[in-house]
Order: sequence, then C-alpha cells, then structure tokens
Amino acid sequence: MKLSERLNQANGSAPSAASAHVAPATVTAKRSVPEPTTSEASEPAYQGAVVVGGRTSNAPEAPVAARVDVFAGIKQRAAEALYERMGARFSDSTLKEDDLRAVAREELSQVIDAEQVPLTPDERRRLIQDVADDVLGFGPLQRLLDDEDITEIMVNRADQIYIERRGQLVLADTSFKSEEHLRRVIERIVSKVGRRIDESSPFVDARLEDGSRVNAVIPPLAVNGSSLTIRKFSKTPLTVEKLISFGTLTPEMAELLDACVKAKLNIIVSGGTGTGKTTLLNVLSSFLPHGDRIVTIEDAVELQIQQQHVVRLESRPPNTEGKGAVTIRDLVRNSLRMRPDRIVIGEVRGGESLDMLQAMNTGHDGSLSTVHSNSPRDAIARLETLVLMAGMDLPLRAIREQIASAVHLVIQISRLRDGTRRITHVTEVQGMEGDVVTLQDAFVFDYSAGVDSSGRFLGKPIPTGIRPRFMERFEDMGITVSPAVFGAALIGQR
Repeated sequence: MKLSERLNQANGSAPSAASAHVAPATVTAKRSVPEPTTSEASEPAYQGAVVVGGRTSNAPEAPVAARVDVFAGIKQRAAEALYERMGARFSDSTLKEDDLRAVAREELSQVIDAEQVPLTPDERRRLIQDVADDVLGFGPLQRLLDDEDITEIMVNRADQIYIERRGQLVLADTSFKSEEHLRRVIERIVSKVGRRIDESSPFVDARLEDGSRVNAVIPPLAVNGSSLTIRKFSKTPLTVEKLISFGTLTPEMAELLDACVKAKLNIIVSGGTGTGKTTLLNVLSSFLPHGDRIVTIEDAVELQIQQQHVVRLESRPPNTEGKGAVTIRDLVRNSLRMRPDRIVIGEVRGGESLDMLQAMNTGHDGSLSTVHSNSPRDAIARLETLVLMAGMDLPLRAIREQIASAVHLVIQISRLRDGTRRITHVTEVQGMEGDVVTLQDAFVFDYSAGVDSSGRFLGKPIPTGIRPRFMERFEDMGITVSPAVFGAALIGQR
C-alpha cells in the first residue's frame, strides 16, 4: 500500500494532533502482580491514613508512624525470609521470569501469614508487590517501568527520582530506601548482561531485557550518590501515521521523506539528546523496500526494522582486561563486505563517520544515520569534527567535499520548550560554493504561529516553496510526489 493511501486510510481514525506529542518510545515491562485497584492507589498504609469501614480517614500522627514502621519491618523481614526460602531457585536458569515470580509470590504469602499481622486485602497485595519488585525486579523503579506514559527515568540519587511523562520532566513520588538499596538494583541490572560496576569501573552502559537503555554511574564519579538513567524501549514502534497525528511532521513532509528513502538518498537525522532521533530513524526505515538487504549497526540495539532481510550488528565493549572491543567503526568497515543494499547506523559519534561517508560515496546510496547537533548547519560541522577523529590528516576542504557529495538530506528534530517533538527543518545538501557546504531548506517549522494559553506551540512544519535539486533524481527513477508537497506556488511547474 502506498504511503498516501495509508495516510488517507488513517485520517478517519487518527487521534487529534493536539492531544498527543512524540516522545521516545515506551515499553510495558513484564508484570506478575495485577495492577493496583482504586483503593490501592490511595495507599492508606503508606500515605499516612488508616482504613475505617473501607474508607480512609485521618489518624493521629503517632499511630500512623507506628503503622508505617510496622510495614517497613514486615517488608524487610519478608524480603530476608524470601531470600532464605528461595535459595538456589533465584539462579535457576530453567525457571522463566513469570514462573520465578509465581513461586516467589507463593513463598511470600506464607511468610506474611507467619508474621500474623492483620492486613487488609489491599495492604497485603501491595506488600507482596513491593517485596517482589524489590527482590526480583527493580524496586521502586518497577512501577515506573510499567507505566506506559513514562518514557525516561532519571535517578539522581537514592532519594530523588525524576521521570519524563508525556514530554514533561516531573519528580516521581517514589524513592529508594538508601544508597545501598539503589546499588543493589544497579548491580542486578548490569549483572544480567554480563557487565560489572565497581570503583575500578564506576560507570556502565547496559540494556534491560525489553531493550530499554541503561546508564549507571557510581561514586566517586557520582558525587551525590549513585546515578541511574533508563530510556524505555517500545516493542511496538511508532508509525508515520502516529507521528503525523502527534504533529511531529505533516502528511506532505511524510510524502517527501518516503520518496527520498525510496530514491536512495543518503539521509542524516540531526537532533539533541531525547529529541526522538531513533524514533524518526525507525519511521524512515519503514519506507525501505522489502526486497533490500539491510545492515543495521548500533552501539546498543534500539532500531526496530520491520523488513525481513535484515542483519543487525551491535558493538562490543572491552572486557575486564581492556581487550576484545568491537567498535562501530569496525562494524561499518565489515558491513561493506556483507553486500548491503542499505546501511543504517544508529548514531555516528566518532571516526566511523569517515567510513560512513566513504561508503555513501562508493555505491552504498540510501544509507541512514543520526548525529547529535542543534541545526542542519551544525550537523555538517559536527560531521567535519567526527571525520577528524578518525585520525586521518585530511584538509578541511577535502572533508567538506566528502560530506557535500555523500549526504543528500538533513532532517532536524527538536524538543520544544512545551515538551513536544517536532521536525523543524528538512534541508537539502546542494553541494559546495567555494569552501562552504551549501544548504537549502525544503521545510521549516513555523514558530510565528505562536503558542496557545497552555504554552503549547501552534505551528507546524511548512514548505519553503523551493523545489529541491534531487527532484531530478526522482524523475529519473520514476518516483513522483504531489506538487503541493512544496507549496501551492509550485503547482504547475513540473
């Protein structure tokens, strides 16, 4: 089905663009305990209220404090008893995660019965949930991982956790009990992927089983206590229809980008941290023809290529002896021997940019990648810097000529101050004039539309009315786009 047909089909059911925004892909982590009910959400035993006749009411501070102390004691004893009762079953590789949690819940139920403390059904369920999350999961982070509206979790220290929810950063209403508690969770995360974190190796990148990216830093580098950042991963990638409904791009822009990918233009997605570069790269990859052989290269696997003929490569850090590393640059060089039709590099951040440009210039058109920068012009300058990191003593003009001939299009995506993600530029790389790489915008974001009463931007990406030079390539390949894509002024020119 053509993109235009998909978009027309989606128009009847797509949600309002004003009701959503693009955020980094989210994921629902596995749960073994049912979602809390409305009565659980109020958390009477944990929030300083007591249950009276099925309802919550205020109580004197001393009894409330005593009640909280009782629960804290039960949780600690239950966790210790669970460790003792489960024993070797924690490391039993034949037990699946769900089975392990089921066994743990059964053991926990017996431990709580042995405590002989009167608990309401809601309190009992919450207690089992908390202990199971602490012992088997990620403690207070588990509920944040389970929340589909949360896209990023940032632990600054044990008692301070921030989250990104619907594009806005807010302080979470949960925390770790102590620095030791946070360290146990960090060690549990990194040990599952065969990594280690200690004073000799005080920071680490890892990945959860669901694909979520993790970065951890511990003292002495983290001065205020251990720090943990989790960018959640979605098993269901966002589609171009979703991005249009969110307002990230327009149907006209989507039609142009679809044609650019099919015409095998080399495309760089530019943006800052957390702007949605990988999400957009996934959408661009959905335009790739299903018959093409695609090789993806990433530092940590995030791309969700839907085509069948895909080879996924991932870099490898050095071992504890500092040996065995396989870099992105190594993989880019190796990919050229794998007969790729398309090379998709998750992000260029070093000398591999030179190898990527050389691949683009030697018959591997249609490559896609991302780079950290704040504008299309900055993206070109950033690529120049990265090429110099390859260690080749190349003159600046030669580097710029490589970039100008290799890269056809730069797409700039930004996170606006209202928390939404928007494509702010679609820019053609036209070539060289003197010593300068020349750029021409095809689409720019309309900031002049202002903001609404809530501070949300009303603008959208609009065409500049200038016909890109690569349209001649479209015509040679029999690829057509509507003249309206470039604005009404161009209707009838082609």
